[in-house]
This record gives sequence, C-alpha cells and structure tokens, in this order.
Amino acid sequence: MNDHILIERPQAHPGVLVIRFNRPEKKNAITQAMYGRMTEGLLEAEDDAGIRAVAFLGTEGCFSAGNDMADFLAFAMAGAVGEPAAFGFLKALWSVSKPVVSGVDGLAIGIGTTIQMHCDLTIASDRSLFKTPFVDLALVPEAGSSLLAPKMMGHQRAFAMLAASEGFSAEQATEAGLIWKVVAPAEVEAETLKLAASLAAKPPEAMRIARDLIRGDRGELAARMDEELKFFVERLKSAEARTAFEAFMTKGRG
Repeated sequence: MNDHILIERPQAHPGVLVIRFNRPEKKNAITQAMYGRMTEGLLEAEDDAGIRAVAFLGTEGCFSAGNDMADFLAFAMAGAVGEPAAFGFLKALWSVSKPVVSGVDGLAIGIGTTIQMHCDLTIASDRSLFKTPFVDLALVPEAGSSLLAPKMMGHQRAFAMLAASEGFSAEQATEAGLIWKVVAPAEVEAETLKLAASLAAKPPEAMRIARDLIRGDRGELAARMDEELKFFVERLKSAEARTAFEAFMTKGRG
C-alpha cells in the first residue's frame, strides 16, 4: 500500500525529499509495492530541480527489517520471471544524481543495510543493528554489496557481514565505514534532516560533480548488480531457498 512508504517535502527543510518507511507493525519489511513507491520517489527527486537532496528515514526503533519474506516465498513458489521490483529501486538509487542521506534507528536488516552503501552519509542511533542474513536464507548478496562492501570495509569485515551474517553494532558500522555518525535515538531524524538540508543548500552543480568524482565510474557497479541479480533470482527459486524461507516463516509464526 502507498501509505507504507511516505514521500514528504518538509517545509522546514527546503530542497529535501524524504522517503519514509511507514510499516512499523511489520518492522518496515519491504513489499513489491513499497519498492515501486520508493522508485517513484527517487525518480521524482531526479526530475525536479527544486529537490537537491534525498533522505531515507524509518520509524522509531526500526529502519527496515529487509524484504517481506511472504513476498519472497510467493515469488519462489510461483517461479516468477523477470527482475524483482527491488532491482528497479536499486537502479534508481545508484543512478540518482543528487546527494542521498539516511537516518537509521534500530534494525537495518538485509537491504536495510545495503541501502546504506549507496548513501553518501548515514546517521544512526547507538541502538542500531546492521545485518545481512543472505546466506542464512540460501541467497547471495545484492544491491552491489559484494563489490561495495569489500572496497568500503575490507575483505574480512565484508565477509563477516555478507557471508557469515554477523550483525554490526552502530560502533562497528562506523569503524567499518558503513555509516558516518552515531547519535542518540531521539536525535536521528532531526540530525538527518538537518544534514540533508545543508547539502541541499550547497551549489548544486558543484555538488553533482564532486559527488560523481568521489563515487567514481559506476559501470563496474552496474555490471556487478546484474551479476548478483542473476544469481539471486536463481537462488530465490532454488529448493534450498524455499526450505530456508519456509523455516523462517514457521519460526515467525511460532
């Protein structure tokens, strides 16, 4: 439903577009429809010269628990073809030409973590947890994380996060270069919006060029995302993944 993702233009922070997860009863687990709405938000920001920065926010105690597993199980059982809606969102995220910031309070699981690798700056609360249980679910890393994480944090930390499914505290995530700044939970949203507004107020063309130089050639990232998608879809339809999903769903009902 559209109200599970809120697209906001806060009057107090001109030039900022906020994409807010708003499904707290499901820990902001992301459905296909939510991915579609976030993609619309990013395209809106890209096309509007009045928007100069994008901010992602969650709800109190949870950024996102990752993909909605019922959606994933339905995809696997149906033997669906084509790219998942998540991939369209990720393409829009890595290709947006304006600064992207994020405010994380609490859980950031799966794509809730890998989104941060595409953000220019992330502020997190001191109670946040970053975790990517891809292999635990018989899947593989996504969102270009298999390329970005080793460059960002080195092989050992990247392997611990993406393959061993180790959770990172806010302090560990800061040390790994995944996030920029840690604040108290009550300060996350205000600090994130203040940061986004500060970026939005800077000369936009200079910001665009500086950001492009810092991020470097995105062709390698696009190629890796395509490669990850191929394996991800294959794994999603595998018997191993179905077993893992069903076990996860059963545990959740227990």
